[in-house]
Amino acid sequence: MKTALLSLSFVLLSCFGVMHAQSATQTATPPPTKNIVETASGAGTFGTLLTAAKAAGLAEALTKGEYTVFAPTDEAFAKLDTQVVADLLKPENKNQLAAILKYHVVAGKVMAKDAAMLTTAPTLNGQRISLNVTAEQPMVGNAKVLKTDISCSNGIIHVVDAVMMPSTKTIPEVASAAGTFNTLLAAAKAAGLAETLGSDGPFTVFAPTDKAFEKLPEGTVESLLKPENKDKLVNILKYHLIAGRVYDADALKAGKAETLLTKKMITAKKMGQDVKINDATVLKTNIEATNGVIHVIDSVLIPAE
Repeated sequence: MKTALLSLSFVLLSCFGVMHAQSATQTATPPPTKNIVETASGAGTFGTLLTAAKAAGLAEALTKGEYTVFAPTDEAFAKLDTQVVADLLKPENKNQLAAILKYHVVAGKVMAKDAAMLTTAPTLNGQRISLNVTAEQPMVGNAKVLKTDISCSNGIIHVVDAVMMPSTKTIPEVASAAGTFNTLLAAAKAAGLAETLGSDGPFTVFAPTDKAFEKLPEGTVESLLKPENKDKLVNILKYHLIAGRVYDADALKAGKAETLLTKKMITAKKMGQDVKINDATVLKTNIEATNGVIHVIDSVLIPAE
């Protein structure tokens, strides 16, 4: 992404320089007067997007504030199953539609030259989108960037060729679908935390795999799952949870974070090629859920007494 967008920015700047040299006496280009919705409407290629924004109750919001929109064209929406689009436009699916559209919007103005310096960007959905290049093609998530830096009075539009889909599962649903966190899910249920982990959050979970639980001394898991040991189990699980979405780069930058177990901290550090949370090795990072993010670890974190 960096190379392609920097190249694009260089070409645009070079062209501007030539034009400026030839027209030095001309006045500067006036700032845009049309907002994001008006600009998209005038383009004539974002009919489905505008219909969806209206159905999701977001059209008015996009006329105010300051946003960057990665805007799928009508052709991008046409790639989806027609029934999927029809279902999303139904009133009962308004929240789901809003979550998808917010996944295409970033707060503030992010020009192509700024995006070239980034690998991810936080969306209004709460989840992140990736920014990268495949074969010199600027990409946002799984979408190709077709056109950049369309200026509006309240933001920027970048045109993309696909509708990007955020995660639609909660933390417990993501963990259950993976099939490798059965002990963690059983423990969360026994501790009375399963409902919490399925709530709005957001939360960051350092999730031990089933193999991680198997490393504990024989009989430990069975003992923790007994009703009389619920408080101890709750404390151990809370030691794996952080309030908010904390991605790997942010965790490493901070170096430590307070867990939901009051006044108990965990550390994050890089050791060789590995990322460590306390003494546990991170196996996989930044697994998105609707209500947070999961990092997979190879050991159970035990808080000090």
